[in-house]
Amino acid sequence: MIDDLWPTFRLAITTQRLRLRLPREKEIPQLAELAGRGLHDPSERPFLTPWTEGTADDRREIVLQSYWSELAEWTVDDWSLGLGVFTTTGEAVGMVTLRAKDFPIVREVTTSSWLGIQHHGQGFGTEARTAVLTLAFDHLGAEAARSEVFQDNHASQRVSRKLGYEHDGISRDARGSEVLVSDRLRLTRSRWAGVSTAGIVVAGVDACRHMFEG
Repeated sequence: MIDDLWPTFRLAITTQRLRLRLPREKEIPQLAELAGRGLHDPSERPFLTPWTEGTADDRREIVLQSYWSELAEWTVDDWSLGLGVFTTTGEAVGMVTLRAKDFPIVREVTTSSWLGIQHHGQGFGTEARTAVLTLAFDHLGAEAARSEVFQDNHASQRVSRKLGYEHDGISRDARGSEVLVSDRLRLTRSRWAGVSTAGIVVAGVDACRHMFEG
């Protein structure tokens, strides 16, 4: 079975309303279609990924290519875990990704996520981020989590501040001929200790721990 050959397929995080897991091949089209329908208002650009500059087909391709490349390029020293976010009834809501380089030594992760536009404003973003951070801190032994957020991405800023992230400088990226400024945010293990993880259940970690830590 694929679960034996690639054990992160056994990994699952369950919250009160959501279930996060590595999507199966048959589920990736659901997530791609969700992205194709839109992730935010077309007049906004809260992500560096150009979700609104192309067509629905372009957005679908981003999801498919990211999924396949993350599986193909995984190493203990450089991994990216893209988890599908589903409701407990199986509806696709979005994706949240946990990444790390040199994790066995550095013990830091980064996160990113997106939700289908129809699922905004329901607290799913906070719930999904808390779930994946529970995996990172409480099960994989992370010492810190980092995130980069555009200064005008108020929704993501609120989620980060709510979870205890602190300002850690800025970064500058090019988008065409303009410069975009993002806030670098960092959540330490000590501040994570004050976040409630009641009701979050993480399963399947032991089977795939070697993929994260060697």
